[in-house]
Amino acid sequence: MGSTAPLQPEIHLLRGHRGQIEAGETMSTLLDGSEIRDSHMVDDARVQDPYCIRCQPQVTGAAMDVLRMASQTLEIEANAATDNPLVLVEANLIVSGGNFHAEPVGFAADMIALAVSEIGAISQRRIALMVDPALSHDLPPFLTPNPGLNSGLMIAEVTTAALMSENKHLANPCVTDSTPTSANQEDHVSMAAHGARRLMRMTKNLNYILSVELICSAQGIEFRRPLQTSVPLQSVLERLRQDVATLENDRYMLLELM
Repeated sequence: MGSTAPLQPEIHLLRGHRGQIEAGETMSTLLDGSEIRDSHMVDDARVQDPYCIRCQPQVTGAAMDVLRMASQTLEIEANAATDNPLVLVEANLIVSGGNFHAEPVGFAADMIALAVSEIGAISQRRIALMVDPALSHDLPPFLTPNPGLNSGLMIAEVTTAALMSENKHLANPCVTDSTPTSANQEDHVSMAAHGARRLMRMTKNLNYILSVELICSAQGIEFRRPLQTSVPLQSVLERLRQDVATLENDRYMLLELM
């Protein structure tokens, strides 16, 4: 039941960031024709939506731009000569240098970590809105048809809060850490291996967060019936329901998220 006014193309064009423009366009396309959206365009007394709804293009768009920059760095690095020493054939030289230093990779890993953390953080806030009857525009508490008797998606939301918090800690930069070794010969290192390794854990956490958001969103859409969402989103809902049934009564859901 959020407003699509913040998706107005001129807003994003005036700022000029590629990711923001692309995210706004994608969201507009996905929401076009939604009866749920159209149902409250006239009589909605709310002035503005919370940031996690209103600023989705700005936040996810910025993350897209950061990921794009990181991918450019990693593409260059994948095609780079990083041995030491290097044999310079045309100059007929064998020289020692520092191309082995992984600072570009370390920075790229830190950039990816920041983007992954922020995508999950804003997703988690939308989940929190959907399960809270004070904020969800008349959806039932915790998206269960039998609140009180059932916990619904309460623990799923708590799980995403824990995963979001873990990713925030993991997103702390690695390149700023360095310990001299080898009798101070190797006195500044990138810690790129640490920066890259944690991304496996962070992306797994993010996948869980986004999965819960998708399940909550599907549950919310079904509570809005007979109003329908847009055709593209309805197809997503139908695909989800092939693997994850509507939550009627509490059940063990971990395997459905994997």
